[in-house]
Amino acid sequence: MFLFSFGILAFGAFKAEEKPIEKQRKKTTLTISIEHFIGNSPLVLDSVVYKNELNQAFTLSRFRYYISSIQLKGVSCPDYVSNDFFLIDEEDSLSKKLVFKDVTIGTYNELRFILGVDSLHNCSGLQNGALDPINGMFWAWNTGYVFLKLEGKSSYSKSPGHLLEYHIGGFRKPANCIRTIQLALPHISLASQKRSLLTIKTDALEVLKNPVAIDFSKLSSVVDFHNATTIADNYADIFSVLKVEQEP
Repeated sequence: MFLFSFGILAFGAFKAEEKPIEKQRKKTTLTISIEHFIGNSPLVLDSVVYKNELNQAFTLSRFRYYISSIQLKGVSCPDYVSNDFFLIDEEDSLSKKLVFKDVTIGTYNELRFILGVDSLHNCSGLQNGALDPINGMFWAWNTGYVFLKLEGKSSYSKSPGHLLEYHIGGFRKPANCIRTIQLALPHISLASQKRSLLTIKTDALEVLKNPVAIDFSKLSSVVDFHNATTIADNYADIFSVLKVEQEP
């Protein structure tokens, strides 16, 4: 009888300790919404004329890029990590809404991800989903993925048809164009009964301006490893946090 009673007490203590752990493991939904800009103006393809840092007029017809290895740094909870790949495309509004339904409730203070595709997946052969070569973001098996495409036109361009064409990729040194993005968050607290929305700004103009201002008359096309890291260093800071919202 003593052993039986002890077993009941021990089991009850185990259950009592288990409840707080289960509470910590509850999940919630976080949506990351990405908005494309040129400076402080929303990006409009084809029809709106913009100016670069050298006051050269241009229009854009395409803007797309990969983000992956998304990670939320936890303050009061474990880090959240997504292994998915996302192809963000200005021509596809749905691609700019990233929904994560299994985020642990708690407080987070940093969003981290890479712009590009890691070396392993660059060398993994035929793949599906966002990494399917049918998406037009793949060069060849020995070269890998295009991480970012920015296309348009400018009268300053000396390329045929005055085209602007920046297709940036490569994961091998010295032309590694993978860039890690780290964005500080205002200690967002994700609650189990509320859906949260994190809005990220992507400034396409930064691809052309900082730290190197691109002169269209001298560099209107980058489609291989030549000058690729120059553009990659520019796009390392194209993201910023616009706002964090939660359902009331």
